[in-house]
Amino acid sequence: MTQEQIQSFFLGLAAILALSRLLGAAARRLGQPPVVGELLAGLLVGPTLFGGALADHLFPTDVRPMLTALANLGLVLFMFVIGYELDLSRLRGQGRVAASVSLCSVLLPLLLGGLLALHLADRHATGSRAAFVLFLGAAMAVTAFPVLARILADTGLGRTRVGGIALAGAALDDILAWSLLAVVVTVAGGGGQWRMLLAPVYLALMLLVVRPLLRRLFDGRRDATGWQGWAREHVTADQLIVVIGGLLLSSLATEWMGAHFVFGAFLFGAVMPRDTFRGLRPQITDRLEYVTRLLLLPAFFVVAGLQVDLSRLGSRGLGELGLILLTAVTGKFAGAYVAARVNRVPPAQSGVLATLMNTRGLTEIVILTVGLQLHVIGGELYGLMVVMALVTTAMAGPLLHLLGRRDGGVTALGDFEYAPPSPAPRKTPATKP
Repeated sequence: MTQEQIQSFFLGLAAILALSRLLGAAARRLGQPPVVGELLAGLLVGPTLFGGALADHLFPTDVRPMLTALANLGLVLFMFVIGYELDLSRLRGQGRVAASVSLCSVLLPLLLGGLLALHLADRHATGSRAAFVLFLGAAMAVTAFPVLARILADTGLGRTRVGGIALAGAALDDILAWSLLAVVVTVAGGGGQWRMLLAPVYLALMLLVVRPLLRRLFDGRRDATGWQGWAREHVTADQLIVVIGGLLLSSLATEWMGAHFVFGAFLFGAVMPRDTFRGLRPQITDRLEYVTRLLLLPAFFVVAGLQVDLSRLGSRGLGELGLILLTAVTGKFAGAYVAARVNRVPPAQSGVLATLMNTRGLTEIVILTVGLQLHVIGGELYGLMVVMALVTTAMAGPLLHLLGRRDGGVTALGDFEYAPPSPAPRKTPATKP
């Protein structure tokens, strides 16, 4: 690296960190999740405004590989945290309703997204048509678990019944969406097909070998004098290094197999121990999230924004954007709402659930980035889908406020009693003539 490249990199990174922080704070003051402002910062730096002049000045072409490497590291850490926070114990007491809401809010958008993909394929499919259809369906079906959790905390819904159902449903959504994306990667043929055959071996190794080793790492070591080695109530620097090293190796393994490295990061987080001692998970995720959200994810948003150019969006592109928004919002909302009503959740609470399940946020951008890197979609459709992710995330706050106006605020809608089943119609005895 030349001195000029280093100076350009540091200047651009400092600028985007400041802009991302500023717009994230502005979004929060407007009642929006900070990710809305941070994503908007990435779009503002991209070629949509000023014809790309700002992007070329802050991040010249020879500097962008360094920015991409930083963004990929942030993506690895983010996906690890997503996998680690995936807690199926949330299903206890909410299993039937959460499973129904999750399944319907995945299947209906998947179906509608697939139909939309058939309409868009001639213009936007860059490779396998089957992979394109599956990918667009999966992209429509995702719910952003981190953004959803932040909204629940900000609105006070986190400890309510609606919040519990939404979190459990979003956890199942994540599993289904990433499983669908894995199928897309296989169909798209991301790498050597023979290496993809090693995926079951890798999965078994993670579950049967790596998971017990990680549990033992945080359980401590016992000898004749008692517990020695690792501290049982605090995560040490050595333990954290082992976790980060294992995370990078897991990401490397899935990338080598021809899948994307995000799968390795997600699965490594999923097999991490959660209950070896109280506070284990927050100690790890808080340390990693701090640097990830403040430094690495802003770089990822810039890399995403550099791929989006809406300045040449004509009437046809606007029409496609309208179709994408209609499909995304209708599929998620209708699927979640109908499933909730079938399970006797009252109408107002069903509307809150459907609105929450419509948030896509950063998870959607990650999936879109995978599709772009695997050449399943092109740059134009990528830009339209990024706008959809931004709009569906930003609309959650105002919709929740609107739903809560009649009931003293959205928090008042959090707890409810299931509606009694409709009585069966009485059979009137036939009168004899």
